[in-house]
Formats: sequence, C-alpha cells, structure tokens
Amino acid sequence: MRPNHLRPMGRLVPLLFLLGAAPGHALEVPGPLVDTEWLANNLDKVVVLDVRRDGQTFIRKPGGGGEVGGVQACGAKGAAGAVSGHIPGAALIEWKDLAVKQKAGDKEIYDQVPDKAAFERLMQESGVNADSAVVVVNPGDGAPAVADGTRLYWTLKYYGMDNIALLDGGVAKWAEEKRKIEYGRTKPSKGNWQATAERKELLATLDQVQGASGSGSAQILDVRTPDFYLGLLNKADKVAAKGHIPGAKNLPFILYVKESPKGSTFYSKDELKRVAQELGIDATKPTITHCNTGHLASSGWFVMHELLGDQQASVYDGSMNEWATDPARPVSKQAE
Repeated sequence: MRPNHLRPMGRLVPLLFLLGAAPGHALEVPGPLVDTEWLANNLDKVVVLDVRRDGQTFIRKPGGGGEVGGVQACGAKGAAGAVSGHIPGAALIEWKDLAVKQKAGDKEIYDQVPDKAAFERLMQESGVNADSAVVVVNPGDGAPAVADGTRLYWTLKYYGMDNIALLDGGVAKWAEEKRKIEYGRTKPSKGNWQATAERKELLATLDQVQGASGSGSAQILDVRTPDFYLGLLNKADKVAAKGHIPGAKNLPFILYVKESPKGSTFYSKDELKRVAQELGIDATKPTITHCNTGHLASSGWFVMHELLGDQQASVYDGSMNEWATDPARPVSKQAE
C-alpha cells in the first residue's frame, strides 16, 4: 500500500491536465479576434505584440505628443493618429521591420514581407516561443492602424503560426476602458519561436494576379477607397499609374471597422458578409486582395480568410506598386 502522502497526487495530475495546468500546456486563443475583456483575463498567459508606425508613441506619456489623434477617413492618404503607451508587457514591433523594400529589376517594391530568417529573429527578440499564444495589437485609432495589426497577423500566419489573435479595438479601446497603460521600453526575454512554414497559398504572385485578371480564375479585390480604385487619386510616390487592375472589384478597407479614436472595432461577420454580397463579392471563391503596397490588403485578407472563412484568400504583396512598374500592364480607370 502506498504511503498516504502520495495518494492525492495520482488523482491531482489528471485533474490538472484537464484544467489546462499540465506542464507544457499552452493557452489556445478562442478565434481570430479577441476583445479587451478576454485579453485582460489572460494577459499573463499570452505574448502581446504591439505594431505601430511611430515607436515613440509606444514609449512616451500623454503630453509628449502621444495623445489620441484624429482619424483620417481615407487611410490610403495618410496614417491615423497616435495612441500613447502600451498594454502591460507588450513588445513593440515597428512597421519598418515588418514591411521591407525589395528590388524588382531596377524598380523598388515597397512594404514586402521580410524574409524568413529576419522575421524569425524579430519574433524571438519580441519574446515569442514555440508554444506561445500571441495577441497582436495596434493603436486602434482608425482603419489604417487596424491594417497594421492584420499585416503582422498575416505574416505570422504565413510563417506557420496559428495560435494568434487580433485585439479588437486595439490599445485605444483598452485605454478608453481605463485599463492599465504602461510607458517606456520593454525588454522581453528572448524566445525560441521558429518559422515552420512559408505558406505560399497565402501570398499571391504577380504571375497569379495576371492570370486571374485575364481569366477570372480568382476574384481580385482592390481594398483601397473608391477614389483610388477609380483613378481619381493616386499615391504617386509608390504607384506609377492611376486606377486598378483590370477585373478587380472594390471592397474598401474603411468598410471593415467602425472607426473611432476610442477604439476601431470590426463589424460583425453578418454585417461584413452582407457588405461583400452587396458589392458582388463571393466569400467562397478564390480571392486575391491588393492595395497600393500590400499593407491595407492584409485587412481585406483578414476579413475574407479569417472572419468569412474563405480559405482560398491570399494577399498580393506587390499590389499596385509592383503592377504599375511595367507600363505595358493594363490599368483600368473606371469601375468594371
């Protein structure tokens, strides 16, 4: 007969396993979106990655130029405002490390996915481990900021991570609810995460886009606002021609979230599905999203792939930036 002090442990081990307390058990995120309450309840069990354009807003306090700024309705024309501080324990991911320049012949292509080794190193330096649950946050003060978050989410997915979620409403909503905000730099312990895949099905190439444009084998979604889609405006510093890829439909990124400086949150799945249907978009068909440089396109991919369940959705990373480098490629200046 075993000593009495050993008996309870035999029953306790399976109980701990069922409760999720067994060694090596990682928290599983409940879906592609989590709200602030879920994150507050699980903050000590996840790695929070905060992606933003201005790293100083992550560090400085209000009054140092980091208050919530105004939201520009068309984020393709500029960035939204800035939110001061960060969620406790968050690691800063600066945009410049997430979207890099590449050469295509003598042309420069902006905002491309970083290579595997560079991204792996970035995630390790940010404290991500092989068994981590990751929550991606962004300032949350407008649709462009939300797209910064979806771009990091998509990149993680591309390199093999599935246990990830996006914080709906971002830091702005967290702060609006009077939850704790910290300032200054953070120093995460180095993680051991490794990129396990390059999911080519999530990344559309120029050749694939050309094929889809000519044959209709996939629906091409231009997620820019209608003035850019129709060729009324152009981001001339990065795109050499006005208009859109022939055959592309318009699903503007500003229709995905309710923009607010107090936390921009996604519309419901039913609302997003209805918007897509009204614009003639089928969430069951192969889909390629694009914008000017691939930034906003990630939010279109997130809506189609993660929220509406279109598992054949991909991002054209080169977007209009790459498409328009060759004047021989056709560009439409009116709705198809």
